[in-house]
Amino acid sequence: MKDDFLGLTIALSKGRILDETLPLFDKANIRPLEDMNKSRKLIFGTSNPNVRFLLLRASDVPTYVEHGAADIGISGKDTLMEYNANVYELMDLNIARCRLMTAGIKGKTLPNNRRLRIATKYANVAREYFASKGEQVDIIKLYGSMELAPLVGLGDLIVDVVDTGNTLRANGLEPFDEICQVSSRLIANPVSYKRKLAQIQPILDILEETIRGH
Repeated sequence: MKDDFLGLTIALSKGRILDETLPLFDKANIRPLEDMNKSRKLIFGTSNPNVRFLLLRASDVPTYVEHGAADIGISGKDTLMEYNANVYELMDLNIARCRLMTAGIKGKTLPNNRRLRIATKYANVAREYFASKGEQVDIIKLYGSMELAPLVGLGDLIVDVVDTGNTLRANGLEPFDEICQVSSRLIANPVSYKRKLAQIQPILDILEETIRGH
């Protein structure tokens, strides 16, 4: 069935990004009509009848935007680097800040007689990072509980986002090398950006003004 919604569709993801994004849209008088954290819905109307929110897995936001199922979206720089979607990166929202880092067991010597095993959900980013250092590694793709991998011998190191580092320390791990700084970005479908610029630009202006004021 064809989607007949003609307004602006914005892709968001649960968790910290959502909690820090909604106050920004609030400044633009765009508010979900119900609590997105408590509802089981995936499509939410807003206080602006011409705008709706989609609630997705963080890793799916760039895909929905790339293929035009959403016109714009909010995605972490880590996710954009990993999936390399064909989207416009319009703005650094300077929220949900963290670092993408390597980490491993504190004080443990890494093996030097074989390739390192890297456990991560950021397979492409990790492979490119170690290649840039001239190292070939074996990537073990995981989707959660990264910290467990070195503890049970599945991986020598992990590549994951680090905020406070408390989870690493609680599991006897420590961060090593920083791959990049991460923050959330406003992205757009290239076709939507051209066709719906009149709808998108006022939101961009308010978000930019809000970010500058912080």
